[in-house]
Amino acid sequence: MPLRLGRPSLGLRFGVVGCLVAVLAACSATTPTPTAPATPASSTTTPGATPGAVIGGPSTPAGTIGPNPSAAVSLPATSAQPSVGSSPDASTPPSPAASPPPNVSPSGHFPGGLLIADRGNGRIIAVNDAGAILWKFPNGPTGLPRGQLFSADDAFISPDGKSIVANEEDHQVIVRIDIATDRVVWEYGVFDQPGPQPGHLWNPDDAYPLANGDITVADIKNCRILEIAPDKQIVRQWGQTSVCANHEPRTFYQPNGDTPLPDGGMLVTEIVGSCVIRLDKQGNVVWNLHVPISYPSDAQLNAAGNVVVVSYTNPGSLIVINPTTHKVLYRYAPRHGNGKLDHPSLGIPLPDGTFVLNDDYRARVIVIDPRTNAIIWQYGKTGSPGPGAGRLNIPDGVDPVPVGIFVKP
Repeated sequence: MPLRLGRPSLGLRFGVVGCLVAVLAACSATTPTPTAPATPASSTTTPGATPGAVIGGPSTPAGTIGPNPSAAVSLPATSAQPSVGSSPDASTPPSPAASPPPNVSPSGHFPGGLLIADRGNGRIIAVNDAGAILWKFPNGPTGLPRGQLFSADDAFISPDGKSIVANEEDHQVIVRIDIATDRVVWEYGVFDQPGPQPGHLWNPDDAYPLANGDITVADIKNCRILEIAPDKQIVRQWGQTSVCANHEPRTFYQPNGDTPLPDGGMLVTEIVGSCVIRLDKQGNVVWNLHVPISYPSDAQLNAAGNVVVVSYTNPGSLIVINPTTHKVLYRYAPRHGNGKLDHPSLGIPLPDGTFVLNDDYRARVIVIDPRTNAIIWQYGKTGSPGPGAGRLNIPDGVDPVPVGIFVKP
């Protein structure tokens, strides 16, 4: 997820001012100069939101999820809108999907479940389409390193399905969690001690487990991307430590995304400059795209090779853009009502053409159908963070889970 501004327990960030200046220039136009990151300072904010979980499109009447708004509800992808009521105050709610046994997948968007990094609640959960919790971490203090808290910013299933890698941006560490034992079995970084010195990270983001056992991470305020081996040696680095500039691939300016690609390359997202850069396996730039949003976060590629990226702003947005023509092919950016996004930090294209994204400050994870601009699935109660069943608190990462890990084939 991105470097954050005005978040509880996080310091005042310097990225936004840089972004506003940098968007006026093309990516890779800045001469690299050493940049000393600012010392974190305390800052607090209270995100505003509208109570009640509502499903519907941004510009047409939406139906409410009735008496139990925190339950996950699936709506037909072919319907432009829910067939309930004519306004957010409709009295007849849709019927929640019946919950199957937790380890049997219902038909829907996530046949193997969906992993959610519920940062504000200090947990990771996996849920199915009906909203049943399939797995959660931690299950008590015994799974964590002694004296440490837990606050996952992102969480991704390892290729072998045996572990989950999570970055704790607030705590400056990356952890690997063994699914079978519910324990942290590996950690990199120094807990609550950011910095550029060896063995340290500074706002680590998007820690991805690789098939060879290594982990890549976007080390935002150190302006670099690292590949870290199981023995904690840095085996590869993109960018130069504390040299923050848009001169890719020699330097990067606050990278917050480092998505691995099937060809062995990487999709890098930079906050300052609003850049999305595709690198090949050797680290060469394939293309360098300036995206028309002020705070890009965690760009992905869809099946057609187009960029899917969200804007970590309020109101937020999701766009699909062709990296060759630079044409915006789709934009979801309602400014009011239930459809409005508040600091979304990751949007992932699904095989059926929809998008799943975490809407951080509206305390929900949603699926958007671009054919109708409708929210067709939701977990969490809109604008009402909490720790209870069906509730989220600043959900900051999602990862669709393959069948066979939490759900039987």
